[in-house]
Amino acid sequence: MGIGDASPSENQSAHKEQRDETTPLLPVKAEEEDGIHEFNGASFSGAVFNLSTTIVGAGIMALPASIKMLGIIPGILMIILVALLTEASIDMMVRCSHQAKITSYGWLMGDSFGQWGRIALQASVVINNVGVMIVYMIIIGDVLSGTSTTGVHHRGIFEGWFGPHFWNSRPVVLLATTIFVFAPLVSFKRLDSLRYTSALSVALAVVFVVITAGIAILRLIEGTAEIPKLFPEIHELNSIWELFTAVPVLVTAYICHYNVHSIDNELEDRSQTKPIVRTSLALCSSVYVATSFFAYLLFGEGTLSDVLANFDSDLHIPFSSVFNDIVRVSYVVHVMLVFPIVFFALRLNLDGLLFPTSRHISHDNRRFTIITVSLLAVIYLAANFIPSIWDAFQFTGATAAVLIGFIFPAMIILRDSYGIATKRDKVLAVTMIVLAVLSNSVALYSDAMSIFYRKVEA
Repeated sequence: MGIGDASPSENQSAHKEQRDETTPLLPVKAEEEDGIHEFNGASFSGAVFNLSTTIVGAGIMALPASIKMLGIIPGILMIILVALLTEASIDMMVRCSHQAKITSYGWLMGDSFGQWGRIALQASVVINNVGVMIVYMIIIGDVLSGTSTTGVHHRGIFEGWFGPHFWNSRPVVLLATTIFVFAPLVSFKRLDSLRYTSALSVALAVVFVVITAGIAILRLIEGTAEIPKLFPEIHELNSIWELFTAVPVLVTAYICHYNVHSIDNELEDRSQTKPIVRTSLALCSSVYVATSFFAYLLFGEGTLSDVLANFDSDLHIPFSSVFNDIVRVSYVVHVMLVFPIVFFALRLNLDGLLFPTSRHISHDNRRFTIITVSLLAVIYLAANFIPSIWDAFQFTGATAAVLIGFIFPAMIILRDSYGIATKRDKVLAVTMIVLAVLSNSVALYSDAMSIFYRKVEA
C-alpha cells in the first residue's frame, strides 16, 4: 500500500492524531490562575515582523557572494525570481490549508500523503533548522570571540576591545549567550510573544543595509570603489556548473514555510495571511537586493562567502573600526533575535517526530522543558566542535530547504486532495519541481566536486 492509500478509518485516525499534535501551541483561550486569559489574535504588523524574521537569517550574509558569482543583473533577477516562487508556494499551502481547515504544515502533508508525508516534512524541518541554528551560533562565536578557520586569525569584538581572556573565549561566550539570551527567548509558547524582538531584528537588518549602502556610496563618490561586473565571467563548462552553487543559498534565504501556519493560526482574520506573506517577502527582498548590491559594490571581487568577515578590514573611511564594530554587533544581535523564531518550529516538529501520539507539547511542561534544553545543548556543543559548516549549510539548502520550500508544496497542489488546483497551479507546480530538482542536483554535484578537489590539493 503506497503513501496516502490508507483506508478511510485509518485516515480518520491519522487525521485525529495530527490534529492533536499540530494545533497551535496555545489555544485561543487558556485558563490561568486568575481566570480566563483571552488572546484576541496577532496583529498584522506583528505577523509581518515574525515572518520577516523567519526569512532574514544567516542567508543574508552569503547573498553578496552569490551576486559576485552571478553578476549584478542575473543575481538581482534571481533574488526576485526566488521571492516570487516562494510567494506562489506559500499561497498553495495556505489555500489548501484554509480549504480543509488544517492548522499545520505537517498535518497538511499527512492529509495529502499519509503518515510518511508528515514524517518527511517534519524530518526536513528538523534537519534544516538544526543546521541553520548551528550556523547562527558559529557566527556569534566568530564575531564575538574570533576565528582562525581560514588559517588567518580574525579577532573577535571582545578580543579587540579587551584582549584575549578566558572569559571571552568561544565556549564561555556561547554558553553565556545560550543561558542568558536564548533560554529565555525560546521559553515562550506562542509565536506572537516574539513580535517585539522580531521587529527589533528586522530593524537591525535595515541598520546593516543602511550602513553598508552609506559606506559604498561614499567610496563610489570618492572613486575608491570597484565597478562590479554586471554579468558572470564564463571561461569553460565548469564555470557554468559553479553558477548553480548560488541556488541553495538563494533558496535557504527565503525558507519560512515551517512558521507560516503558526502565524496564520494566531491571526484573528485568516484572510490577512496572503497580504502578510506578500508584505514580508517584499520587505525581505528589498533588504536582500540592497545588501547584495551595496556589499558587492563595497568589497568587489574580495567579497567573502560570509560578508561579515569583510568587516574585519580597513574600510578606507574615517572611523572605519567604529563602523566595523557597529555592523558586526548589530548583526550578531539580529541573529540572536532570529534564533528563537527558527527554534519555535524546530521544537514543534521534533516533538511531532518523537511523540506523535502524545498530547500537544504546550500542555506538557516537562516534555517542553526536556526537548528545549536538549536541543540547546546539542546546538551549543556542535557550534563549539564544528569549526565551519558553510559547506554543510549549502548541502542543507540543496536538500531539506528545497523540499520544504518548493517540492512539498508543489506535490500537495499536484495531489489536489481538496479540488482547488487550477491548470495554472499545476503547471507552476511542475515547473517548480523541475527547476528545484535540476538546479539543486547540479549545485550538489558542484559542491561535492569542489570539496573533493580541495582535499586532493591539500
